[in-house]
Amino acid sequence: MPSLTGLPLQLIAVLVAVAAFVATMWLWPRLGGRSWRAWLGRIGAFLATQVAVLVAMGLVANSYFGFYSTWSDLLGLDGSPGQVVDHQPGAKAVTVTGEQKMYSAQGSAQDRSGLIQRVEIRGARSGLTGTPAYVYLPPQYFQPAYAGTRFPMLLALSGYPGTPEKLISLLQYPASTLQAIEAKQLPPTVLVMMRPTLVGNRDTECMDVPDGPQVETYFTEDLPRAMAGAYRIDDRPESRAVIGDSTGGYCAVKFAVRKPDSYRSAISLSGYYEVHNDPTTGDLFGGSAQVKQDNDLLWRLQNHPAPPVSLLLATSRNEENYPATQQMVAAFRAPTRLSTITLDSGGHNFHTWTREIPPALSWLGSRLGRPAPSGADAS
Repeated sequence: MPSLTGLPLQLIAVLVAVAAFVATMWLWPRLGGRSWRAWLGRIGAFLATQVAVLVAMGLVANSYFGFYSTWSDLLGLDGSPGQVVDHQPGAKAVTVTGEQKMYSAQGSAQDRSGLIQRVEIRGARSGLTGTPAYVYLPPQYFQPAYAGTRFPMLLALSGYPGTPEKLISLLQYPASTLQAIEAKQLPPTVLVMMRPTLVGNRDTECMDVPDGPQVETYFTEDLPRAMAGAYRIDDRPESRAVIGDSTGGYCAVKFAVRKPDSYRSAISLSGYYEVHNDPTTGDLFGGSAQVKQDNDLLWRLQNHPAPPVSLLLATSRNEENYPATQQMVAAFRAPTRLSTITLDSGGHNFHTWTREIPPALSWLGSRLGRPAPSGADAS
């Protein structure tokens, strides 16, 4: 079977669409009349042409954006969870297996499944506001035994131009978080769900844009401080983590690599590692090659002192970021810890990411700080 993203299949689909159009135009005069055969012939020719054109357009768009990389991915047959591989410089890798299970975190009492709150988070230093944002409080947050406890925090970011609602409905972060907590793979954790876009629809790539919006400052300084002030959240950096897909994945790793005192653990699902100006971003670098280089994550791993953070990079052998992920693996040095999830097949889509989130949360459970008593040293 030809590759779903291969050029031959796209060319065949385009030729079929053109042939269907030409055949329809040639046959149309012969299909005149008011008989039922003529009506069926016209309807059939019209529908065949429309379907052929839509299939060709869909294949070209899928190849460009990488939504589905294989036929099994398109049909939803790749249902097994990903596997986490820990990498150590010069050491043998250790494999950890995750398990995926759908579990709704909504519709039950808060003491059994927790509570999702829609919030607005204002940034004191950046002057930016994240809205809408959603906070998932686990059931332990409301239980008397945890009344004096400060919880770790996990920030989940969508891609661009995603919405935080999709983090709940399609990626099911609250459900997966609750399942991981109940399985004791993850400590009781407060989950914050947002999109990385804070200024209209501009894709700022979570950067502090020169003479522009200070998005990195918002996520690395304003948000942790605001959340610790509004909720019982442990303010130590080892008790904060960030996960994201696509653009959100780039942001997640960047926050940890560039600002390790903000997040000590970061998970990237199909993320990339460098950014460029395009029509959706505008000028991100203020014309400065140094600013661009400082936001190139591979360059930072190769040229800056290794930060004391844990990184998990998820990819598949079909994805565009696969070669760059291998470069990241080759470039990191201690005390940075780096792990990967590499699926045999998977595209840049929600189905792939739902296979990676459960094992990613299990991986995070061994790195995220435990819930601490209120008043614990937050330095």
